[in-house]
Amino acid sequence: MSNLDRQAVPSVCGGRGFVVAEPVRELLAPRHVQLGESTEVRRLLPNLGRRMVGAWAFVDHYGPDDIADEPGMQVPPHPHMGLQTVSWLHEGEVLHRDSLGSLQTIRPRELGLMTSGRAISHSEESPKSHARFLHGAQLWVALPDAHRHVEPHFQHHTDLPVVTAPGLTATLILGELDGAASPGTAYTPIVGADLALAAGADVRVPVEPDFEYAVLAMSGQAEVDGVPVLPGSMLYLGCGRRELPVRADSDAGLMLLGGEPFEEELIMWWNFIGRSQEEIEAARKSWMEGSRFGEVHGYDGDRLSAPELPPVPLKPRGRVR
Repeated sequence: MSNLDRQAVPSVCGGRGFVVAEPVRELLAPRHVQLGESTEVRRLLPNLGRRMVGAWAFVDHYGPDDIADEPGMQVPPHPHMGLQTVSWLHEGEVLHRDSLGSLQTIRPRELGLMTSGRAISHSEESPKSHARFLHGAQLWVALPDAHRHVEPHFQHHTDLPVVTAPGLTATLILGELDGAASPGTAYTPIVGADLALAAGADVRVPVEPDFEYAVLAMSGQAEVDGVPVLPGSMLYLGCGRRELPVRADSDAGLMLLGGEPFEEELIMWWNFIGRSQEEIEAARKSWMEGSRFGEVHGYDGDRLSAPELPPVPLKPRGRVR
């Protein structure tokens, strides 16, 4: 789960001045980014004018890609700090390795949750023998200050809670929804859920009025609060709802992302989330010198080198919207 942008620019994230404290319908268009040799992703967060949704700080959607004659996802070892990564698949498989020694194949609708804490490195790749199609999402969750230096750890959950309604099957990825709770460790009030809609579904999903929400369209044709959402797009919804109307004329897949607005101001650069330019610079130096983040064993290739930091420091600052 990596940002491979060689022109990475620090972004100011968090702070409640960015939050829309009422219901809105703000459709976000993706930015297309190359991830490795054969995978192109649609980046929804961070987005121009919209940096976070709750603690969700980074969202990539990819596929469905036909990789029958391709290597598929190939992301060399790279570092993370100050965040959790969430791997979520609809089709295909991804092999996760990390500097803790974890080796795990993640399959559709299984949760791969890596908490970087103070420092970790990992790689992601399609297995040599892999399914024809690859389709999924890669997401980051920002860790609050009280937990951002925890010991790194990796969790893999194959049995996740499911909430059902006529025409809807909602698999809970992280946090809580309608009384169900994910086994994945969360450090802020948050929700992530995979919504599988059958053709003709017309449901109202219970949500928390104090959370801000967004919906990522994965597949099919659906309407969220009356707004058509096409695959690869995201609808930002703001706060203030108690239920979210969702309907579909055909089978469709959505991801519901939400959480309590993230109060702390952050700096996100490359694969790091910190609180100051100096902290980001120190993390980059540690990665380039080969210390702190550990070593990933078993990946067939070199690890990623960090891009150059821009010369002008960036400091967190609030914004009123």
